[in-house]
This record gives sequence, structure tokens and C-alpha cells, in this order.
Amino acid sequence: MPTYELALMLRTMARPELVSTLKRTTDSIFSRGGFLRKLDFLGDKTLPYRIHKNSQKHFTGSAFVVTFDVPPKCISDLMEEYSRDVDVLKRQIFKIEEPSNAECLLGDELQPPAYRKEVIQMMKVAAKGQKEKYPQNTGLKYYPFQK
Repeated sequence: MPTYELALMLRTMARPELVSTLKRTTDSIFSRGGFLRKLDFLGDKTLPYRIHKNSQKHFTGSAFVVTFDVPPKCISDLMEEYSRDVDVLKRQIFKIEEPSNAECLLGDELQPPAYRKEVIQMMKVAAKGQKEKYPQNTGLKYYPFQK
């Protein structure tokens, strides 16, 4: 199962209500065969613009980031369920890509660019695409009539 990150903006409410809303949102992940990795509270934030939801105007909200694993086919169901929830102001799910295990050696990075392997490869690729500047059949590699 791939790992996803859910960015939630919940309406401002008392702590017991906030806990029940979080429990409801995470139970929907559990009911679809997923599991939680991490739950972060980012604090109460002022919204960049007012949000109208259920005939109420919201200017502030509580921000959360939930990291979880779930089958990919369940993402659209989760988004639909969160859009119908009256306590969720904004929601977005992002897929977390696995970090590449690129090996970085300090000695290679401290070399001047002309001596690095990657730069030499880029120069070879760039040289393949170039053609001669003066394709005349003069046998010269320069333009003899230049002022």
C-alpha cells in the first residue's frame, strides 16, 4: 500500500468536539483497510480567505496533517466522505513518493564542474546535438570571409 498525506483544515471548535471529528476522519481510513503512520497538529490558523460552509462563515481553523497507508482505490471514497463532513473545511490528499537513495560523495561535489562525471556526460550529450557552424565545402572549420 502506498503512503499518503492528508492535509485537513477543521473548523474551530472545543477540544472534545475536535477529538471526535479527528476520530471520525481516522476511522474512515481504518474502515477501508488502511492504517495511520502519524498525526500532526499544526495549530489554529487564520484562513487566507473566508470559507462558507453550511451557511456559516469561517475565518479560522485547526490544521492537521495525517500520514497514512491505504489502497489507492479508496482515495476517491475518502475525498468524497470528507467533502460531505460538516466539520472539515478544506482537505487534500497527496501521495508521498519514496525518497531515492542517491549516493553523494563530498569529494565528487568539491571538484570543479568541468571534472564532475555528471557534467562531462551532459557535455557529451550536448555535443551530439550540435552541427558544424559553416557547412560549406571549403574544408575549413571557420568562415574565411568574416570581417
